[in-house]
Amino acid sequence: MNPAARTHDDVTPPTQSAVQLAGGEPFLVRDKPVPVPGEHQILGRVECVGLCWSDVKLRRQFEQHVRKGPVLRDAWLRDVPSYVPGRLPAVPGHEAVLRVVAVGSAVTGAVVGGRYVVQPDFRDLPTAHSNGAFGYNFEGGLQQYVLLDERVVLAAEGRSHLLPAPGTAAASQLALVEPWACVEHAFAARERRRLRSGGTVLVAGAGDAGGLDLSASGRVLCTTPHPGMTAVDPAALAPRSVDDLLYHGSDAAELERLMPLMANGGLVLVATGGRRFGRPVDLSVGRVHYGGLRIAATTSDDLADALAGIPATGTPREGAHVTVVGAGGPMGVMTMVRAILASRPAVAGSGPAALVEGAVRNPARAAALRRRVARAAAEHGVEVRLFDPRTERPRGPVDHCFLMAPVPGLIGTAIEDAAEGGVIDVFAGIAEDVPVDLDTYAAKRLHLTGTSGSAVGDMRAVLAEVAAGRLDTNLPVGAVSGMAGALDALDAVRDRAIPGKVVVYPALDDLPLLDLAALVARHPGIGPLLEDGNWSGPAERELLRLAARR
Repeated sequence: MNPAARTHDDVTPPTQSAVQLAGGEPFLVRDKPVPVPGEHQILGRVECVGLCWSDVKLRRQFEQHVRKGPVLRDAWLRDVPSYVPGRLPAVPGHEAVLRVVAVGSAVTGAVVGGRYVVQPDFRDLPTAHSNGAFGYNFEGGLQQYVLLDERVVLAAEGRSHLLPAPGTAAASQLALVEPWACVEHAFAARERRRLRSGGTVLVAGAGDAGGLDLSASGRVLCTTPHPGMTAVDPAALAPRSVDDLLYHGSDAAELERLMPLMANGGLVLVATGGRRFGRPVDLSVGRVHYGGLRIAATTSDDLADALAGIPATGTPREGAHVTVVGAGGPMGVMTMVRAILASRPAVAGSGPAALVEGAVRNPARAAALRRRVARAAAEHGVEVRLFDPRTERPRGPVDHCFLMAPVPGLIGTAIEDAAEGGVIDVFAGIAEDVPVDLDTYAAKRLHLTGTSGSAVGDMRAVLAEVAAGRLDTNLPVGAVSGMAGALDALDAVRDRAIPGKVVVYPALDDLPLLDLAALVARHPGIGPLLEDGNWSGPAERELLRLAARR
């Protein structure tokens, strides 16, 4: 151990068990060296890590994943052993809670013995298409010990990506704060409802700025001459150099040529003036999720109409009819619960009650979902309906649709089902170019939104709910595992074989993957400790106690 490091009383072993991805295929190593923390580094023992569909996407895409790329201007990172961009073998697992066992001499933001939840989105470290992230281009938590660098986890605003965690909470509760925070981020995200101050505006098509105030814009360009604007050939503009696109018209090919110019966080306003595109338009819908791109449209001549249709936040409006597509998966369960908590209760005389629907194909997942959301629905007086989307449709026009499955075709179905002024949240990352019926989209004045990951504030909000006992993050858990079952667990997530979330306890080296029924069959004493059949803190403590006896 580095003599400059401050260490915990526990003896840290020289090697550990870990899952690694190389070329996209996972393998289990039993002799990965436990790193020695350098001057600015933190060594944590991983208590629990949740598995996520994003781990499957990393497995499939590996170095092509937007968060596996190198950090821009990364020379200072090359001496950090846990920085693994590009083709370097990765350790997945971004939903983690850890206990610090050693820190370097210069570390001030973490204490030995402290318990922390990791906020994995290192937004201060941009890559070409996204940002640095724990479990992607930095090693994640699917190992027994993980090394973090304080210069990475300390955000520019002075906020740490290591959030102090209550010592009384179950490890699984804390590990699952991260996915719940992703749902919280989707609800809490504030939408941009004005042109970007100091940004680049491109006016294209048959009209002008349509009365929008361009005075705060840094640069105003146009494809056809307009007074006070600089005429340009769009082909001469660099990709992702436009913050706001103001488009009048209905030329699908022209709009498709302009879409690659949009920067992350860009805003596309379309006014068709009553004309029709006549065919689906390939829009960069994948960047709605990963890049914060927003598209608003109107059939009028007034671009301000399109801008006015953008909602203030991602929270469904009061009394909204909400549909969660792919509700049977772990993130779907969380979104169903969050939608129920945000909905208007069915109280006589208070207006229409909210309806929260879940589209679920798998009967076992539907049964598990019904059980998991029953208490929240009853307590909040919200009607819940589950349906099989292969044979049924939502009960009437949908005000707010969450798309939890990465299936491009779901965009078209959501547009068909949407109510006027409806919101479609592309929660799951999908292919970048998706044909969209922009004629119906404009006629209904719909809004595509989407977020990726979470922010530190979202994690803090969820942690506060957990600490206060108002949110049970264990609701989605369907199976547990130790390192012996970690590869099976990754396969189960990929194959959607478990009706719920899988949590891994790295310290349990020889525990195979077990769904809750199989776990109770093996250890009957755990059964009475489940809460309404769901994983719980007492059940976790009993599992760890039993493991310690072996």
